[in-house]
Amino acid sequence: MLRAADTTTRVPRRPAPPAWLVVALACAGQFLVVLDVSVVNVALPSMRTDLGLSGPGLQWVVNAYAIAFAGFMLLGGRAGDLYGRKRMFLVGLALFTLASAAGGLAQEGWELLAARAVQGLGAAVLAPSTLTLLTAAVPEGAARARAIATWTAVGAGGGAAGGLVGGALVEGLSWRWVLLINVPVGAVVLAAALLRLTESRAGDGRRLDLPGAVLVTAGLGTLAYGISQTEAEGWAASATLVPLVSGLLLIGLFLLVEARTAAPLMPLRLLGLRPVASANAAMFLSGSAMFCMWFFMTLYAQNVLGYAPLEAGLALVPSSLAVVVGSKAAPRLMRGLGARRVAVLGTLVAAAGFGWQSTMSAEGTYLTGIMIPGVLMMLGAGLAATPLASLATSGADPRDAGLVSGMVNTSRTMGGSLGLAVMSTIAAARTGRSAGAVELTEGYALAFRVSAGVLVVGAMVMAVWLPAEERAPAR
Repeated sequence: MLRAADTTTRVPRRPAPPAWLVVALACAGQFLVVLDVSVVNVALPSMRTDLGLSGPGLQWVVNAYAIAFAGFMLLGGRAGDLYGRKRMFLVGLALFTLASAAGGLAQEGWELLAARAVQGLGAAVLAPSTLTLLTAAVPEGAARARAIATWTAVGAGGGAAGGLVGGALVEGLSWRWVLLINVPVGAVVLAAALLRLTESRAGDGRRLDLPGAVLVTAGLGTLAYGISQTEAEGWAASATLVPLVSGLLLIGLFLLVEARTAAPLMPLRLLGLRPVASANAAMFLSGSAMFCMWFFMTLYAQNVLGYAPLEAGLALVPSSLAVVVGSKAAPRLMRGLGARRVAVLGTLVAAAGFGWQSTMSAEGTYLTGIMIPGVLMMLGAGLAATPLASLATSGADPRDAGLVSGMVNTSRTMGGSLGLAVMSTIAAARTGRSAGAVELTEGYALAFRVSAGVLVVGAMVMAVWLPAEERAPAR
């Protein structure tokens, strides 16, 4: 029989490292996993040429990572609570680094897709631990809000910097280095974490809900596949309807299992907490719109405006800076306006940017066709992400800290992976079989227009559902 003391977070055997070091390592891990969501975008044309990938295959280079990332993140968060946050950080980072090496060395399309899926699994184990380690090291209050803002900025900056990093690597070396670059960086972070981080866990003896993780991942993957089939088969074809219905059934079965199992992957009681439920719903909606921004902006710059990979990456640098500015400004605004108002404000700013981007043309200029709308989109994304993450993790039981952190990342990435499948289908339906600049632009513009509408709906959901009283304490 376990004693009461065994169910609490264990005291480390050595002095805790300084908070700044924990924040730095957590941010480094988050930067890597988010970077790999977007870094492959500028490399997609080169991958297609080298490995003979089809159009849907290119989409799955992105989605294989994103779906494994989203589907197993709840399992990764719970594993951190039970077996140790440091341990899962190390396991996830090691798996991510090895899969990066395998992807960079791939000789066939299926090898690349498999490596990307394993990368996503490693990221799913790593990412929840980054936020949990950070929140455990920094006391709740203004200091934690600033730390979460830094974590958000670095994570968002990883997505934003993907275009620049990928462009430089593709043009200077080859597409393979967008994956191989993770190997030395991952090794350095792994060594630093092994030597300096201390261990903590909930240690309450609960087992992992592996069936739940498999069901939710299979459901998401099947849904995304069904959505991608609509481009070639249409919505009424059996090749589309069967995976769509199967995906929904698998997700329904996942919820049934979670309601009945003694140790659920996602305790449904957490969804009864207003901050957790509302912030995760907002994260899902925001992610479904914002995730596709880098994908379509990179394709527009290269396929329509004729930018080289490095030029496409450089074109998005102002957007990369804007997301960092928004993330760092959010805690100050939260002290005066409250988390809910800042989240709504950021989402509306992003919606304005998406609306502007939807007016793009095949003869667009850099200033009005990429830079200004891109800055608005990412400034808004940075402003919204910090208050939503703060709300979702505030007041959670310490035993569920990793799980709640995993839910935050899962909602954003799950929304993003499904959103990318939907928006890609919408764009392809408008473009048709033509590869002309005008037709491609019309497809991309429609995807941005729909995304703007999703963000407006998201802002309304936030205004009504997010708790108004949650604010970052002033100090």
